[in-house]
Amino acid sequence: MALILQYLDDMHVFMDKYGDPRTNPWFLMSSPFPTLIICLSYVYLVKVLGPRLMENRKPFELKNIIIGYNFLQVIFSAWLFYQIGWSGWFTGEYSYRCQPVDHSTKPQTMRMVHACWWYYFSKFTEFFDTFFFILRKKNDQVSTLHVIHHGVMPMSVWFGVKFTPGGHSTFFGLLNTFVHIIMYTYYMLTAMGPHMRKYLWWKKYVTTLQMTQFVCIIVHAFQLLFIECNYPRAFVWWIGMHAVMFFFLFRDFYINSYKKPKKRAASPPPTALEAPLYKNGVVKNGFSNGHAFVRARTVLPAGN
Repeated sequence: MALILQYLDDMHVFMDKYGDPRTNPWFLMSSPFPTLIICLSYVYLVKVLGPRLMENRKPFELKNIIIGYNFLQVIFSAWLFYQIGWSGWFTGEYSYRCQPVDHSTKPQTMRMVHACWWYYFSKFTEFFDTFFFILRKKNDQVSTLHVIHHGVMPMSVWFGVKFTPGGHSTFFGLLNTFVHIIMYTYYMLTAMGPHMRKYLWWKKYVTTLQMTQFVCIIVHAFQLLFIECNYPRAFVWWIGMHAVMFFFLFRDFYINSYKKPKKRAASPPPTALEAPLYKNGVVKNGFSNGHAFVRARTVLPAGN
């Protein structure tokens, strides 16, 4: 026990010594362990505890809550995109080729530092994507890709905010928040019900957009391996390899969802009692239209 306490104390000293002094005192920034514990708790909750608690319960009807949540995520993502963009990338002061971290406390610089922390915080709000699946007993939608993405991202972003808040790596956040504006808009529309189906022909292009962002991030990060730039090489590899991993995960999802032929066993047509009855846009078999169609949102892996 003494050795563990000594290790934790040494870790705390290391974090304070090499962490960015501007973010060191901020909420959840003093140590990586609170974020790690939250991420591990999330995985346990969605893979073990949540399904167990819901096993003998009826699924919750969350249509209005899901619509409201996705709307707030669109607004939050748009605000983050604006803040990250106008703190550097849209002003002409940031270089797409090489952008070192500005360690000053200038107002414009601190605006970017704060945006980095709020981007980190946004990774926790995305946990609710999975919580809604569990509460609606859509456990088959809590895929490996889904859990890996949500479970890894908060810890990954924490290191950036702790050591390099600003600079080259914020290009990741700029692209990611833009993709989230599109993605959560799609989710919000699907949650509204079957009458929105005709407007959602572009669902597979959202996954294409997600993969495109990873290609851009890979190129943007790894270019620093071939040029001189005052930016930590460790973070170049950290960001670049994360993008590589997620690109291949999303690529596999895309192939399985849109390229492979679907084999469906022949089944007799539903009887009058089995077929859902629609009247004025409402399913009359005991489910609201939102609950009946909201499953369609899961054609996309929530997250990046």
